[in-house]
Amino acid sequence: MRLEVPVQVRWSDLDAYGHVNNASLLTLLEEARIVAFWAGGPDGSPATAVIDAGAGASSITVIARQEAEYLGQIPHHREPIVVETWIGHLGGASMQVCYEVFSPDRSVLYARAATLVVMLDAVTGVPRRLTPAERAAWEPYLEAPVDFRRG
Repeated sequence: MRLEVPVQVRWSDLDAYGHVNNASLLTLLEEARIVAFWAGGPDGSPATAVIDAGAGASSITVIARQEAEYLGQIPHHREPIVVETWIGHLGGASMQVCYEVFSPDRSVLYARAATLVVMLDAVTGVPRRLTPAERAAWEPYLEAPVDFRRG
């Protein structure tokens, strides 16, 4: 199962060629990831939004790896683009978040990406195990990771 997260492309995401800059794509993915996994969002947040990221939280998340494959130029749209998000792998202290980025009407696949997120104890900075509640929230969204083209 996948989450569909709408993300608005901003003018500041565009480069001189009029499409989303490659580095800005990572910011758009971050916005989708926050909606999908961080607790305390707007009403109607998905069941996967269980990471406590508020002030004084006992955990923090860090990015250990990111990979993106650009399949087409993302132009500015008035409507939000659609970022499909799922879990490609659950580790002991980490999860691989996978993405496919689509046009608002889902007719064009612009990019595929994956992010390795590691959970750390906020006090010690040491990786900490995923909790049973996190696993229960995320396991329904576990499917095959992104199959990147190589070459």
